[in-house]
Amino acid sequence: MKNYPISGARWVTAIALVCGLIPSMVIAKDRSSTTSYARDDSERLLAKSSFVSIPVSDSGKEWSLGAVLHVPYGFEGKRPAVVIIHGSGGVDSRGGHYANALNHAGYVTLEVDLWAARGVQSAGGRPKSVIETLPDAFASLNFLTQMTGTVDSERIGITGFSWGGVVSMLSANRAYREKYGTGVQKFAAHAPFYPVCWGYNVVRGYDFKNLTGAKILIQAGKADVYDAPETCSNMVASLASADAALVELVMYDNATHAWDRREPDATVPDPASHVGKGGMVPLRYNAAVTRKSTEKLLEFFAETLGGQSLP
Repeated sequence: MKNYPISGARWVTAIALVCGLIPSMVIAKDRSSTTSYARDDSERLLAKSSFVSIPVSDSGKEWSLGAVLHVPYGFEGKRPAVVIIHGSGGVDSRGGHYANALNHAGYVTLEVDLWAARGVQSAGGRPKSVIETLPDAFASLNFLTQMTGTVDSERIGITGFSWGGVVSMLSANRAYREKYGTGVQKFAAHAPFYPVCWGYNVVRGYDFKNLTGAKILIQAGKADVYDAPETCSNMVASLASADAALVELVMYDNATHAWDRREPDATVPDPASHVGKGGMVPLRYNAAVTRKSTEKLLEFFAETLGGQSLP
């Protein structure tokens, strides 16, 4: 099995040092023992990285969506691509981890920052509804579609975590695709992580039905207190047969919300947790489940978008 190192882990360490969360002498020791100066060890040898600005508009408003574009080296012709959407806390280690794994398999990745243009500094300042960020997802799809010499416009998927998982779910809705998409563009595959299953077809606007026909992989944890253990399976079972046939659900034992988040473990409040009753949410990293969910994601996108390992 492969290990997928996280791009940007050094930024987490730097932030922790500035905030006084980790003694500086420990960090200095860790850095000297883990930093490699070998020519072949740079993560940037895997893919060309670009910081891009994507125009977004909705209801008379316009803004620029910031994102990091990674185009893997070592491949010829048009490549499949994946849009990566962060959670309520903003860009973190999860996006870098999955982008790295996908780049290894030959996918172009576009990791977006929903919050910067909106001035959001923390989860508490997020928009009132995930639906407000659907224009960003479809603008990202349009951006990749325009990369005609690099990206295969028929093979663009989307994945995301928590808030981004909800974006990944709702973007599979035919009505939202028609409202926010450009022309006939649509995502070819959707892979949401722990997307808070209890709200779909219950909360106004969170419609997960009349789907576009693209395959959907939902990965969620049995210890995630946003839902009850059976919530996601009940939600899938409640779908019309044509829509249910598009969905694959994978549930992991001993997995909390954000099991793949490598920042320090935390417990955070969220009014949407506990099946909408609100309360505290534990976030606990689980390396074994992260490995499984990474391998499952790669398997799913290989089946739906196509992809290969580096030659």
